[in-house]
Amino acid sequence: MSITTLVSLGVLILFGFYLVSIYNQLVTLRNRFKNGFAQIDVQLQRRHDLIPNLVESAKAYMQHEQDTLRMVMEARTRAMSATKAAATHPEDGAAIKGLSSAETALNRALANFYAVAENYPELKANTTIQQLMEELTSTENKVGFARQSYNDAVMAYHTYREKFPNNFIAGFFAFKETEYLQLESPEAKQPVRVSFDRTNS
Repeated sequence: MSITTLVSLGVLILFGFYLVSIYNQLVTLRNRFKNGFAQIDVQLQRRHDLIPNLVESAKAYMQHEQDTLRMVMEARTRAMSATKAAATHPEDGAAIKGLSSAETALNRALANFYAVAENYPELKANTTIQQLMEELTSTENKVGFARQSYNDAVMAYHTYREKFPNNFIAGFFAFKETEYLQLESPEAKQPVRVSFDRTNS
């Protein structure tokens, strides 16, 4: 075997290792943002579990606000469905967009619930309601932190994926672009904070 052949073979082997390293890094970065979404999923499930307790506790005080309560529960159902779809395929940009939209709608429904609840002093003074609200606020904060971590991981994945020649490897092995998890309205980007001060009852 000639020296030229050996050199060519060596170059091909090195190039093969280079391509493998790109592929492995893409896998690592994709798994990283998938793990980031798993942390969001845990907090969203906690949030969705708290909402029925809140609505059930409020029913006794808000008998004339059935539409408000129904809207919260319907928004929760849609958010749960969107969360399940996104958790199954967090690399699917459409699923992440659907989750963003559903969670924004749920935030708006909850904000409307809180606004209406201000008109019911007995509800505001209820310790169970207050505790549930505090737990929801805490969970919302955790969702925000987890979402930031997920979005950072997605950015790292996108940046590496778009570089040359990484983009060719990504395209060949179907490492698709995903989406950032974002809320669609400015007011929904902030954790919900409601004050149930008994002195105002």
